[in-house]
This record gives sequence, C-alpha cells and structure tokens, in this order.
Amino acid sequence: MPFILKEFDAPKGKSIQLFLLQDLGYKPAVAHRLISRGRVFDSKHNSYLISQSINEDKVYIGLFEGHTRGLKPLHVFEDFAIFDKPSNLVIHPNSKKTAYSLLDEIRYHFGEKANQAHRIDAETSGLVLVGKKEEATNTLATMFETKEYKKSYLAIVKGKITEEQTINKNLKKEGKNIGVRMATCEKDEGKESITHLKPLKYNQEKDLTLIELIPITGRQHQIRVHLYSIGHEILGDPIYGVEDEIAEEYLNKTLKEDDRFKASGSYRLWLQANYLEFTYKGVIYKIYSKNKDIIKEFNS
Repeated sequence: MPFILKEFDAPKGKSIQLFLLQDLGYKPAVAHRLISRGRVFDSKHNSYLISQSINEDKVYIGLFEGHTRGLKPLHVFEDFAIFDKPSNLVIHPNSKKTAYSLLDEIRYHFGEKANQAHRIDAETSGLVLVGKKEEATNTLATMFETKEYKKSYLAIVKGKITEEQTINKNLKKEGKNIGVRMATCEKDEGKESITHLKPLKYNQEKDLTLIELIPITGRQHQIRVHLYSIGHEILGDPIYGVEDEIAEEYLNKTLKEDDRFKASGSYRLWLQANYLEFTYKGVIYKIYSKNKDIIKEFNS
C-alpha cells in the first residue's frame, strides 16, 4: 500500500494530539496510533511525540492510500463485504515498505473507513469479512472476539487420514531461537486449543488427504500445529514439519522458493478458509469460498 505524506495547515503551539482530535477529527485511538507509530511529522520529517506541541504552521501525516491489482470482493452487502483472499497476501501492511495488501483492495473499493473485521495468515487463502464503515467493522469484529460465528477450512495434508477426530492439545510459543512458532504442550501450560477434522478424499498416488477442519478455538497457527502434531502437516507448510533451518530462513524471509518446495512439497500453504456463517442484524449469512485452486491441486 503506497505511503502518502499529506500536508495540513496547523495552529502553531497547539498540542499535536489535540490537533489530530479537534482539527482533523480523528478518534482518540486512531490519533494515538498515528503518533505512536511515527506517522506525524514536521517539515524536516521529524516525528512528533504524543506530548509535543506543533512547532510550525504545517503538519505532515503519513497515510496509506489503497490501490487495486484487480482483486474484487466475492460478495457485497449494504454494511459489509467478503473477499476471497489469495494465498501469499497479507491483510494489513506490516511496514511502510509493504507494496500491496488486502487493505489496498478494501480501501480502493469501499473507502478509507472500510476495514477488515478479522485476520487470517498471509499464506492462508479464503474468506475475509470486511466492514464498509467503522460501526459495521466494530460489530463484526466483536462477533469474532466473542465466537458468535461458525467457520471451517479445507486443507491438503500429507499422509492418509481415514476417520474423523478431534485434536485437543494446548499450545504455547515454542521459544526464542526461531521466530513466531507454536508448539503443543501439557494441559497445565499454554492455552486450550481444539480442532475437529473430517477426511473428505484420499489421493493414493500422491499420498495426500483433503480434509475439512473446524477450529473450536482460534489460536495462532492452531490448525497447522495440530495437524503437524498428529503427523499430517499441511502441504507447503514452511514452518511445521520441516528442518529448523528451513523454518528460520522462511521466517527471516530468506528462504528460496526451490528450497521451500523441496522441504515442504509446494510453493504455498494449502490451507483455505472455506466457510463462514454468522448473524448480522437478524439475518443469517452462509458464505462459501471459491475453492477451485485447492481442489485442482489435490486432484492434479
């Protein structure tokens, strides 16, 4: 998402925080975020601190402006929309250098007040719910926080799975030697994590199983870790089921595509957020993603 520096006339001597709140109309949380992340500057590109006053008659704010690369929403409703996100696309820019994210498409299609109501991993494809205005986003985000929804995933996993099962294993961060990686742990450690899985089809030639997954809880990397813990890691996973060196290179963004393919079996993670069901303003919505890619990969 392009990082645009915008210029605003400003009353010299006024608190920078009050200027954002009173003169520009930002809400307190947004104003605090802009200042704390160093996106409010003077003409010499010095970032203002939240306690500082304006030292000249102009203020410059670094804002993100969305652009499109052709991705369109899967469904559009009055208050919200749903995108079918491709794999290897971050939802939100993680730095000023992020050239493109789903937020680009969200803002391009629905304006600067639109935002995602929840997140899925960059490598996970599938459904992302978007509020077109702040009120709708907050309502939908609260729905996710309070688990007032149903969702399921599709995944291609290594090996043969023949029976439905529920994986009930607590999760915790694995350690500091390798970036963000989770691990199963004892019941008196970590956080409770439960995933139900159902095998759909087995590809004998490739020794792969297409499965449906319902995460009862929503922990970081829950599905990936749970599947790895039972010996059926997801095809293309560069973190779980590979050598530590491969995982570390991936997390450090230095892993070559060919090395990833050799280690994990694919250039992408074959995990798809496939189904979402929720109630909004008394209406029940049941949404399926377009899962052609994952089915094609499994059958090819």
